[in-house]
Amino acid sequence: MTEFADLLKADNGQPARSIQLIEAAELDAWFTAQPERVRALISAQKFHAKPNEYAIVPGEGQSDWSVVAGVAKRDALGSWCLARLAESLPEGSYRLTEGSTGAAALGWLTAQYRFERYRKDDGAAGPRVLLTGDVARIEAIVQQAEAVALVRDLVNTPAADMGPQDLEDAVRQLAQAHGGEVQVTRGDALEQGFPMIHAVGKAADKSFAPRLIEMAWGDPAAPRIAVVGKGICFDSGGLDIKPSSGMRLMKKDMGGAAHAIALARLIIGARLPVRLHLLVPTAENAISGNAFRPGDILRSRQGLTVEIGNTDAEGRLVLGDALTRAGEEKPELIVDFATLTGAARVAVGPDLPALFTNDEALASDIAAAGTAVDDPTWRLPLWDGYYDMLKSDIADMNNAGEGGFAGAVTAALFLQRFVPEGTAWIHLDTFAWRPAARPGRPKGGEALGLRAVFRLLQQRYDGAR
Repeated sequence: MTEFADLLKADNGQPARSIQLIEAAELDAWFTAQPERVRALISAQKFHAKPNEYAIVPGEGQSDWSVVAGVAKRDALGSWCLARLAESLPEGSYRLTEGSTGAAALGWLTAQYRFERYRKDDGAAGPRVLLTGDVARIEAIVQQAEAVALVRDLVNTPAADMGPQDLEDAVRQLAQAHGGEVQVTRGDALEQGFPMIHAVGKAADKSFAPRLIEMAWGDPAAPRIAVVGKGICFDSGGLDIKPSSGMRLMKKDMGGAAHAIALARLIIGARLPVRLHLLVPTAENAISGNAFRPGDILRSRQGLTVEIGNTDAEGRLVLGDALTRAGEEKPELIVDFATLTGAARVAVGPDLPALFTNDEALASDIAAAGTAVDDPTWRLPLWDGYYDMLKSDIADMNNAGEGGFAGAVTAALFLQRFVPEGTAWIHLDTFAWRPAARPGRPKGGEALGLRAVFRLLQQRYDGAR
């Protein structure tokens, strides 16, 4: 993982090149005040002070130079305002000429993320270090960048190297570092206790055997929260097999688990006063002679029977058993992350996780939290009228809604059946992937909704503002 702690340092007056931020409306006055040689160079660089634009400004000495960069609002920097600079400037140390780095420090760090497990980028520039006077926030910003990088690393890793055992290893590593307690259910115990998780994963090779990974951390007397993440390490679609185009990115179908593990890391790093219960139901939805079939009826941990309308709607099955287990600990809040439906992407695109919740106050709070940290979500309705789409003639419910309508909503309604009545619940149907690069956010695995939920938890349990 990228060593972000080396890229954000306290400003103690050490040598560094300066970065002057200006808004487009200020450009003419700034430009007029510059010497002729500076104006000529700025004009040659076609600098217009638009967001993400920058130019090199020559100094008095032969090797003396600084940077001028455009921003939308100099006094209200967002997370990605300095990201283009971090991606593009030469190796070295930099500081703003005035003002605080604020939220923009996060983008400075995440812009320098590299996934080099399989190919080293020999042409990459060396580290660009940002100096900041906001020393008290350095540790928290670094922790958030590390959590984002963890999601990216886990999701970017191909399924051959990111199976159920690898997710278990990631949880055990977190637990060992911070005093968590891990419990893993597999084999016969999984088949008996979590039959839907077992059914989804039973067709995979033994080395990819399904399991439920649980970790507990924190004071048992503290408020209890459960964080659940869908961990389908690869999704062929099962016997309702996906086309090759739909299967190409299915290494990312464990993106919900990646988010859940990263959120657990943030909760522990911030020492939030909660009793955390992390649950990762993980399997490979493979095809073999013993794969579960369309028309099969599964009995869930909760006791509900589920007719299989589509084997490619497997994520909600593993989550159903995990949500039941989460509710047994009587948490006051359950949060789940899942790369659950293509319908959510049709509805809100790749950038916005579709948010469902049974609590109106939570809905408002998480929307505000996401806006505050540049990690937006978009609420969709838990519309009870669509429960009829999940009806079965021979079981308590069907796992796939009829008619192809409201796919994200019916998936969320399916999950809601496994959430204890009266328990506050948030479900994020996230893409966990960025199809095109943006400043600070490279193409590939991505954390979407992670920081919004963490901000919500900080405000709810630690009084953060």
